Amino acid sequence: MPILVNHREIVVPGQVVAEGKDIVVAQGPSLVKIGDKAYSTVVGLADVQDNKINIIPLEGTYIPKVGDLIIGLVEDVGLTTWVVNIRAPYKAILHANEYLNRPFNPLRNNLGKILEVGDYIIAKILAFDRGKEPTLTTKGKGLGRITSGRVVEIVPSRVPRVIGRKGSMISMLKDETKCNIVVGLNGRIWIKGPTGDLEEIATLAIKKIERETHTTGLTDRVREFIIEEKSKRGVT
Repeated sequence: MPILVNHREIVVPGQVVAEGKDIVVAQGPSLVKIGDKAYSTVVGLADVQDNKINIIPLEGTYIPKVGDLIIGLVEDVGLTTWVVNIRAPYKAILHANEYLNRPFNPLRNNLGKILEVGDYIIAKILAFDRGKEPTLTTKGKGLGRITSGRVVEIVPSRVPRVIGRKGSMISMLKDETKCNIVVGLNGRIWIKGPTGDLEEIATLAIKKIERETHTTGLTDRVREFIIEEKSKRGVT
């Protein structure tokens, strides 16, 4: 199959990226196959692996999928549910029984005393279809209200670069900064480190990845950046 672009080459909407009868394209909104040609539908990076091609969007909003790990921001409190901003075109709903591990009586209990407007939560998409808003759950290891650390936001399409191939980038970030880092697929990232300086360095490193997503050799440059920042601040 003739692939017409190089790995990590920037492509634009309408560009023919591959052609031939045996075209293998990744499923998703970034590529469309018409006849024997595959076209990019977005501004993005070509991800070429053997005889397969995918396009990683450089911009765009987050579209929920069942099972996604996300970081949400509580925006409203009802009698039995919280309304949560997940950086998607849709608000999400968290039902009390998907947060609490005990029976809940709305006549006796106030959800606003459990999760307040402005609280961040680590959650998973429990259910979603285009006919109604996504629903969330915080039942599971590592899920629930964020009580410390900081949350940084990036463009959702940059998330794969922060994680890296086979987790290489995120593993390096954790090792070099000694921070616990949880990456939400909606572009929110929770960082909790042993010191405020290390949290700040991790934040700056993630922002560097966001800015330089399209470049090669990024993992090594980010590692060098972290080492330099730690040296400047006298932290190890």
